[in-house]
Amino acid sequence: MIDKSPDDAVKPFAGLTPDVVLDAAASLGFESDGRLFALNSYENRVYQMGTPEGMVVLKFYRPGRWTDAQITEEHAFTAELAGAEMAVAAPLNASGATLFRFQDFRFAVFPWMRGRAPELDAPEARAMLGRSLARIHRVGSVQPFRVRERLTVERLGFTARDQVIDSGLLPAALEESYLRATDALLERIERVFSEVGMVRQLRVHGDCHLGNLLWNEQGPVFVDLDDCMMAPAIQDLWMLLSGSESEQQRQWRALLEGYEQFREFDFVELRLIEPLRALRMLHHAAWLATRWADPAFPRAFTWFGTVRYWEGHINDLLEQVAAVDDPPSLAVSGL
Repeated sequence: MIDKSPDDAVKPFAGLTPDVVLDAAASLGFESDGRLFALNSYENRVYQMGTPEGMVVLKFYRPGRWTDAQITEEHAFTAELAGAEMAVAAPLNASGATLFRFQDFRFAVFPWMRGRAPELDAPEARAMLGRSLARIHRVGSVQPFRVRERLTVERLGFTARDQVIDSGLLPAALEESYLRATDALLERIERVFSEVGMVRQLRVHGDCHLGNLLWNEQGPVFVDLDDCMMAPAIQDLWMLLSGSESEQQRQWRALLEGYEQFREFDFVELRLIEPLRALRMLHHAAWLATRWADPAFPRAFTWFGTVRYWEGHINDLLEQVAAVDDPPSLAVSGL
């Protein structure tokens, strides 16, 4: 296990100056050509650095979040995917290791992956993405994670709710409303998971949304597996659906067309889409609440923690109760 200190949660990256970043890279033999850019990341700290041989990406891991074993397992999975000729950002290996320490920080070095923002409405784009995800899941089904997290209602739902309550950021006047809404939502989430029964969990990307995708001439590029976990395959698919019910049906048909060229999909998992969306809502609020002492979060999420935010969040949870009770036809028919 990694060591934690009270200061980690308050200013976990306070000592990570540009000079420290450059010195950490130099400790592995990566010499900067003077170009260093901070990339958009809140959970970790990520930098693009120029070298005489080209660009690399330096990722410094948030203290206290993952153990060394969990990070190493993520790296091993990414290397498996790269070995299967998947377009993923796999960490570079130096002297048999991919996770390194410099001063108080753990970090990894990745190749710079070229690409643009995905345009999934382009012809064949969703089918191509479906094929890529099926190939990831074929690799992910070969063996389980041993130490990384598993998707559970307890972790993403009940624990997340407790974290919000314990944070002290929820106004006292809204606590009863929040508890009623989360009680109703968690009861329904548990009921649907129980009705669906045992579905196969495999190693998945875990946070597969457009922000974690790039696109190049060959198709999708997966750049961040920081949240990889054991979960049903639908976890990597549902966040790629958006818009009206008819639009989601069209998008799903295209994804599925590509997906089933490489792997069979278990349609019972569609029942989990709205419960998974609900768990993400609960977990996201808890993530912000537990990170609020980090100065980067109040600067980036100025709206969080206000009375208006919590009122809106509670209303969203109540609307999600209705969505779980009356899921769209996609989740019922698989169309």
